[in-house]
Amino acid sequence: MIFVNSMSDTFHESISDEDILKLFDVMNRAHWHTFQVLTKRSGRLLQLSDRINWTPNIWQGVTVEHAATRFRIEDLRLTGAKTKFLSIEPLIGPITGINLTGIDWVIVGGESGPGARPMNKEWVTSIRDACIKTSTPFFFKQWGGVRKKENGRMLENRIWDEFPVKYIY
Repeated sequence: MIFVNSMSDTFHESISDEDILKLFDVMNRAHWHTFQVLTKRSGRLLQLSDRINWTPNIWQGVTVEHAATRFRIEDLRLTGAKTKFLSIEPLIGPITGINLTGIDWVIVGGESGPGARPMNKEWVTSIRDACIKTSTPFFFKQWGGVRKKENGRMLENRIWDEFPVKYIY
């Protein structure tokens, strides 16, 4: 599994459409790998979606930090990606009533490092409960904080590390 552009954004405005399509072509041809592509630029993703060859080995995700960015979920849902995931990280505000229709995986985590904003347990459990209700795999990455390793990744006495069934070969 390869996380593409983990420290940048494939759909950034400084990257040409042609370069994005070339990148997807390489991922299409490397079918033995699973590629995770994550973006905050869901509008551009949606704009290019019809030109992308969405092979099953390419997982497309969007970042959703709080309720004001939930529009990205609908943009993702409208793409041709075969596996769609949400990276709700860092979760910095509540996202109630989340619609997970057509979403294959949800990752939740807190902000980390100096100045990290706290994450409320109820924000996490409401998303986790929505995943349980819809049978959407849920992965809880971390509580975050200045010393994230000390805070760990236990949620209600359990490690949540579910993956989409599509990944289990």
